[in-house]
Amino acid sequence: MVVIAGKDKGKQGEVLRTLPGEAKIVVRGVNVMKRHAKAGQSAGGTKAIQGGVIDFEAPLSYSNVMLVCPHCNEPTRVKRVVLDNGTKAIECRNCGEPYERIKKVEVQ
Repeated sequence: MVVIAGKDKGKQGEVLRTLPGEAKIVVRGVNVMKRHAKAGQSAGGTKAIQGGVIDFEAPLSYSNVMLVCPHCNEPTRVKRVVLDNGTKAIECRNCGEPYERIKKVEVQ
């Protein structure tokens, strides 16, 4: 994804997660915020969290990002099409190539 509006305009990153209920998306390395954590708070158990400043990626609005086509490397809108074998796919508006969605499962 590439950011098309805001303070991080022009930056690219990989999608970490989406928040469809809020119409927001989290992109790696974009919209990095700082949160100050207090030391000594327990995290659901007996271990204490070290205090300090924590960097994290805050969500962006869907309208501020665009998909980058893997074939032509350009930010693009997408078109929904039905392929010859009957499956639905999305297609790049610039080059016309179908977009393969690759889902990566994040291990926590």
